Amino acid sequence: MMTSRIPFALAVLALSLGTVPFGLAHASEGKTPEAKGLAIAQESREKNRGFGNLKAHLTMVLRNKQKKESRRQLRVQTLEVKGAGDRNLLIFDYPKNVKGTALLAHSYKTKDDDQWLYLPALKRVKRISSSNRSGSFMGSEFSYEDLSTPEVEKYTYKYLRDETCGELKLTCSVSEQIPTSKGSGYSRQVVWRDRDELRSWKVEFYDRKGSHLKTLTATDYKKYLDRYWRAEKMEMVNHLTGKSTVLLYKDFVFNAKMNPKDFTRMGLKRTR
Repeated sequence: MMTSRIPFALAVLALSLGTVPFGLAHASEGKTPEAKGLAIAQESREKNRGFGNLKAHLTMVLRNKQKKESRRQLRVQTLEVKGAGDRNLLIFDYPKNVKGTALLAHSYKTKDDDQWLYLPALKRVKRISSSNRSGSFMGSEFSYEDLSTPEVEKYTYKYLRDETCGELKLTCSVSEQIPTSKGSGYSRQVVWRDRDELRSWKVEFYDRKGSHLKTLTATDYKKYLDRYWRAEKMEMVNHLTGKSTVLLYKDFVFNAKMNPKDFTRMGLKRTR
């Protein structure tokens, strides 16, 4: 997942802040590759903390191998929880056959996340088990695992190199992160973050056999509240199937009025 703190990580994604002193992104110089990779991830997290909550509108574009498209409209809401992981809520508004479907994810620092899917046709809340989180979310190229906030404590890290990346041709640090959960669908991920703002521009996902399964690319970053960077476009490409999913974000609102009860299992049944 990206460090945007929006699940797309959706991602999320999405990929949270006290003010970060100038040059902190380079404070990891001179450390071992493992310590440097961890420091970069920690600095990225600190740079995105303190947003409180936010909401946005999302268009999900699904493309098959022949590039035929179908579109879905969603609302995304994120509630930051101090000392714990975020609460993320995705609600489908269009098309009619998925309207009202909602996914709630509770992220945790170390233990497996909790996820629930509300199916309005059945008026039922379904818990997503850890063994099913590598499965496709609503036919997209994002898995359920991709839709939780990627907490730093859930990976081990290794800095690999610096190289040019992103639409702005920035100098980026490339790091490998390995999930600690045995239930993860990935053996490792490789992340490109620019050295100055620590924005995630690309993530490569490798399956349990070590094959390059998917690549997530983030573009169209914009800065909000003079401190928080958010990517307005994310594309996940599945290299095995040739399919892809594009997430187009708009209308970001920070410090929106939210009811914490909406971010509960019971609150899912009230989603509209």
